[in-house]
Amino acid sequence: MQLASLTNLSKLTLSYQTEQTAFSFLAALVPHLSQRSRPSLCEDNTVADHYQLNLGSLRSSITLTLHTHHAARIWQGRTAREGVHSIMGMAGYISVTNLIKQTAAQDDPYADWAIVQLEEKLMQAKAGMLELTHQLDRIRQDLPTQIDMGDNLNIHPVTLPLYIGSQLGFLAVYLLTDYDTLVRRTLLAHHTALIGRIDMEAWIDDGAHLLRSLFGQAQRYRHSGVTRDDMAANNARALAAIEKLGLPPMDILEGHRRSQFAPPIVRRGAVAVDDADALAEETGEPSATVDEPEDEA
Repeated sequence: MQLASLTNLSKLTLSYQTEQTAFSFLAALVPHLSQRSRPSLCEDNTVADHYQLNLGSLRSSITLTLHTHHAARIWQGRTAREGVHSIMGMAGYISVTNLIKQTAAQDDPYADWAIVQLEEKLMQAKAGMLELTHQLDRIRQDLPTQIDMGDNLNIHPVTLPLYIGSQLGFLAVYLLTDYDTLVRRTLLAHHTALIGRIDMEAWIDDGAHLLRSLFGQAQRYRHSGVTRDDMAANNARALAAIEKLGLPPMDILEGHRRSQFAPPIVRRGAVAVDDADALAEETGEPSATVDEPEDEA
């Protein structure tokens, strides 16, 4: 009897110690869990639901390196002064495309129309820049095979931080890097007597025109302040927008045709969270000071 009593007492003591150990472990764990990650009565009784992770927004550090003053001037644009009109630069273009993306997300058909037009303009500019590059490649075939010519890179390039909230902004930056490369190779071709000065200036100007034309397309954008619901109701806002901006193509107006880079539409009262949009930042305007022409080689 005494042995049985001692056995039962040992079992009770072991059970009590186990419960105390489990309780101590949970008591130590709870302070490290946020209110959001603690289990609630309405959640499923699973480990995945009980211990949710608190994730923040995605961020990425992106920079742009330019080697030529020609590309840096395209980035900067030109401020207006007496007798000289302003020229939009890359920072201004990025600001406009950020605005267009925001208004397109608010169901503005005119913003969707602008994104489609800019995407088409970007594709045309990319094709034009590629054609100029191919022409230069054909010229470089005249270089004697005994000569090995490397890239001409700036010993002090300018590096700019990028704060871009739209895909159209990034596509334009990619185009600017193509232009920077085109200018470098064109200057080198002239320096090594593969082309004359007239051809060199023509190639550089033609590449710059592709970017300036793209910026001009963005500069013509005007905010309409309407939604597709306004257009369907044909209310006063819609009539004013049509009088000022014209009528968008029907497939865009009805939402059947949107750019591959158009944002998801957020209806009034709804909130959309997208990890890709978490990378969007307010547009900064880093400068690239241009004082002297670069060397030709």
